[in-house]
Amino acid sequence: MPPVPSRGRGLLGNRLLDALPAGDRRRIASLLEHERGSHKQILYEPGARIEALYFPVNAVVSILTTLSDGAAVEIATVGNEGMVGSPVVLGSDSMPAREFCQVQVPGGLLRMDKTSFAEVLSQDDPFREVIQLYVQALFSQIAQQVACNALHSVEERCSRWLLLTHDRVHSDSFPLTQEFLAQMLGVRRASVTLTAGALQTAGLISYRRGEMVIVDRQGLEDVSCECYRVLRDEFDRLLGPPAPSATNGSR
Repeated sequence: MPPVPSRGRGLLGNRLLDALPAGDRRRIASLLEHERGSHKQILYEPGARIEALYFPVNAVVSILTTLSDGAAVEIATVGNEGMVGSPVVLGSDSMPAREFCQVQVPGGLLRMDKTSFAEVLSQDDPFREVIQLYVQALFSQIAQQVACNALHSVEERCSRWLLLTHDRVHSDSFPLTQEFLAQMLGVRRASVTLTAGALQTAGLISYRRGEMVIVDRQGLEDVSCECYRVLRDEFDRLLGPPAPSATNGSR
């Protein structure tokens, strides 16, 4: 695997790791391997043993649950504010029987094997503290998303999803199919087609051939429901604001 790149001041590009004291971050960096997550790559299958944990840099990963008819719906999204493999923190060594993790936007991932993760978690107090705070933030995200899906329109939810993804990828454009977005929102593809068309007509986004471009971020925030700001503020409260280099001017 290629070495983990530095992003200035010894930062690694993941907010959890970058929140650590410099000495702890250097020690943990030696345990990480850099990978590139590809579009639709499955990191963990349902019920699979977790052999490694992933800290996204500019990749975005969905945690999805499956139904008996084979349909899958997103229950949470993980970007550079978090990590993938949280069951390990809670004492499990495998995914729940119906959940899986899939890369939704390709990009960089930092990989740590489970044994190393467990050792650092037990020995390094700052690391353990930040991981526990992230698990709390993840639970808050799941709870807020349940309320959002029940009470807000597809247009509001779509705008919320696009804004959170924009925060995580460090770019105004990213690959995204309508089929995948429908899966993320738990709606029919026809609903996403109508919603994306309305946002594009309003000049907020540009969408063509599987490529999403955020054109008017402030306008998209105005259309989004309150859940985007609630989720963003909760992560900032628990983990601290992202480093200026990580925001890429997106806020």
